[in-house]
Amino acid sequence: MASLATAATEKASIDAFRRDVIEASRDALVLVDFWAEWCGPCKTLTPLLERVTDANAPRVKLVKIDVDKNQSLAAQFRIQSIPTVYAFLNGQPVDGFQGALGERELKAFIDRLLAAAPLPAGEADAEAEIAALIEAAEGASAAGNHGDALAMFAALVAELPERESLAAKHALALIAAGDAPSAEAALAAVPADSKDAEVARARAAVALASEAMPVDDLAGLMAEVAASPDDHGKRFDLAAALIARGDNDAAADALLAIIAADRGWNEGAAQAKLLKMFEAVGLGEPWSIRTRARLRSILFA
Repeated sequence: MASLATAATEKASIDAFRRDVIEASRDALVLVDFWAEWCGPCKTLTPLLERVTDANAPRVKLVKIDVDKNQSLAAQFRIQSIPTVYAFLNGQPVDGFQGALGERELKAFIDRLLAAAPLPAGEADAEAEIAALIEAAEGASAAGNHGDALAMFAALVAELPERESLAAKHALALIAAGDAPSAEAALAAVPADSKDAEVARARAAVALASEAMPVDDLAGLMAEVAASPDDHGKRFDLAAALIARGDNDAAADALLAIIAADRGWNEGAAQAKLLKMFEAVGLGEPWSIRTRARLRSILFA
């Protein structure tokens, strides 16, 4: 953390600003905190800024500017009230706020800007390696090499336990391997209020797997449905059995048939199951997009 509060001259302040803010922001997100000793809200905000900055170092840096001792810089940035915080990336101010934010709001502000912040060279290399390992693990899972996939995901989670998306990917690989209880356990450490999209997908997949109904005589169940096409309960059971087999296409066919015949059957259970399938597969996946189009054509016919 740097401070311009002790700059001896105006030139020294400008030179320090160029070094600690403009140049530094080419490799990190730099937060500039305009403050003063007499400012009450500053005494609340600055410790939070320091704590959140330290938690995200070296990707985030904090520079504190005492407006009373750096009046030229304060005038240049048209500081009319304090605290005022500017965020710099790539040598330019990209965002800012006035007043004291709470810690949760401050974290959200920083997280949003970090998405556009450059990674240091060493971290970029590490991230590339992690991405390659994830791709390899997902490829192994898709190819049915579940042992290899699970071993790779377990190693990644052990190395990076704070990454909620890795726990979710591990859980999805366990689902693909047919181990729903272990998938649920893999998500146990993830906060209940997680907003991670992969976590939401994994939780939907675990819920779907827990509701699946494996049957030994699938052909017999299909014959019963064919013999009693208006028995929606039996067709719903067939969908659950097909989900347990991993046959999403046939399961969707069964659920869509129920919706087409009676969309309100069992308080909309068929549509609710289908929506859960979309979430578990991934809303942006081609299968979900195609099947949602089929659902819309039924609902708005």
